[in-house]
Amino acid sequence: MGFLDNSGDIILDAVLTDTGRKRLARGDGSFNVAKFALGDEEVNYGLYNKSHSSGSAYYDLEILQTPVLEAFTNNTSTMKSKLITISRTNLLYLPVIKLNEDKGVAAGKRYSAYNMHVVAVDLDTINALGSNTDGVINGYSTESNVTNIYFDQGLDTSDLTSTLSIDPDLKETQYIVQMDHRLGMIASPRVMADFGVVGGNIANFSFLDDDNIATYYFTMGSGGNNSGFISDIIASDNSNDSSIAGRRGTRLGLTIKASDNLENSTFLFDQIGLSSNLTIGSNNYQAIDTVIRVMGATTGYSIEVPIRYLKKV
Repeated sequence: MGFLDNSGDIILDAVLTDTGRKRLARGDGSFNVAKFALGDEEVNYGLYNKSHSSGSAYYDLEILQTPVLEAFTNNTSTMKSKLITISRTNLLYLPVIKLNEDKGVAAGKRYSAYNMHVVAVDLDTINALGSNTDGVINGYSTESNVTNIYFDQGLDTSDLTSTLSIDPDLKETQYIVQMDHRLGMIASPRVMADFGVVGGNIANFSFLDDDNIATYYFTMGSGGNNSGFISDIIASDNSNDSSIAGRRGTRLGLTIKASDNLENSTFLFDQIGLSSNLTIGSNNYQAIDTVIRVMGATTGYSIEVPIRYLKKV
């Protein structure tokens, strides 16, 4: 990765995705640019100086001269904040996505010792942790899991009342989730319903790239294994039930099923795990740290959440 020199000219550096390069390499005419995305990760708009002594032509000069990142194809390391087009000109705030762990959502907390969600990959690990399970996801059996991960979407400002829902054009009804498929899979949250506890179904990913990153699409109201992930945040029910301070949109809930490789082998722990074992109570554990990325399909806003997989030694 590097920077492109920018002396004031507008630079656009574009690359094909892995899928685009595969289609181009076929040479059979199937390659066609149908979609593209733009990003400005390197730009600090706080550098806009409307008090510049040389006049308005220089207000944004420092921004325009900011070095531009070279484009690269690794989808887990680039385009974390995509540019979007909104026709409305009366917006004072844009929606965000926030992790909800401490606003009244049951079983959504992180494991306090590490300040991240922890996934126990097998039965021995679950049994060894014993009572130390607050914030631990049962990755061995999603049907027995009691810990979920929740994301709230909306306008996070106290300037707007929390008893009103977000405007429809700013509401996320579809989310994109990316994670390392070697380590685990996304499953629906375990929640209480009128007829008992439901959830824990393994979701279907949409595609798997050459870096073993699985991409899942969740749409509100969809059926099958990818249903039950998105719900409306009912503002009038409980104003303290969300991490969003202002107008609320939707909530994405999920949990994680550990892969068979992690459950039955230490190979990946030895290859990409932490260099030393962790001690919890009287037991030692191997660990792998990773992240999952959640992105709103409407706004392009994304958030990354750290995940630690644990296996008792």
